[in-house]
Amino acid sequence: MVITSAAATAAIGAGLAIFGGAIGTGIAQSGIGAAGLGLLAEKPEEMGRVLLFIVLPETLVIFGLVIAILILLSAGVV
Repeated sequence: MVITSAAATAAIGAGLAIFGGAIGTGIAQSGIGAAGLGLLAEKPEEMGRVLLFIVLPETLVIFGLVIAILILLSAGVV
């Protein structure tokens, strides 16, 4: 199987799209998690709201995955 330069570049770009989304999610969740634990220590009944705020940044990884798939499709890799 021969890998073209365009396919290799598309694969690197797709990897960077997912990597960037994952790093962004980790940074966002670190602050949200710390604040959420502080809130739960004082008001345990706020668990639903804290869980929502912790899950919300996960959309960054999903967006990165969608962009990666679009990159690979446009390059003809997939």
